[in-house]
Amino acid sequence: MLKIEAILQPSKLDAVKDALLEAGIEGMTILEARGHGRQKGHTEFYRGREYTVDLLPKVKIELVVTDELKEKAVQAIMGAARTGRIGDGKIFVSRIDEAIRIRNDERGETAL
Repeated sequence: MLKIEAILQPSKLDAVKDALLEAGIEGMTILEARGHGRQKGHTEFYRGREYTVDLLPKVKIELVVTDELKEKAVQAIMGAARTGRIGDGKIFVSRIDEAIRIRNDERGETAL
């Protein structure tokens, strides 16, 4: 089992969610996040005053999939989130040792 974490632009959330559902991946957790990478934020004016926005709004999607669905999930995220500009986001993949469904104590891939 693998955990896939994707950090992307909020405007791409619906497209990514739909692409994952179309790829057969149903379970996911979506979190609001703030941060920056290479884009480093930007300067804005509000009521005549200048201020720096260095932590930009992002969305983080977390999902745990079987090894067989890894590439399908990564391709779905990349295809739906990519604009070709700085700030498109990142995808992180890590191994999960065990999953346990609290309701009935199912373990492993059946708990997904």
